[in-house]
Amino acid sequence: MKRRALLKHLSQHGCELLREGGKHSVYWNLVSRRTSTVPRHTEISDALADKICRDLEIPSPRHDSSRKARQED
Repeated sequence: MKRRALLKHLSQHGCELLREGGKHSVYWNLVSRRTSTVPRHTEISDALADKICRDLEIPSPRHDSSRKARQED
């Protein structure tokens, strides 16, 4: 998954950038007050994207895309 797509998914679910680290960005969920780091790579594996979403207590981006596909049908 592209990093931009993951960051868009995080912002759509109420997560905001907390701070920039050396090689990672730290995002946090305002509702659950949980944090997770997002590496600054252009491509992020689906497993890592799922883990970031679990850490932030938001739905996985893969589940959201399948839901959108069903709604379009």
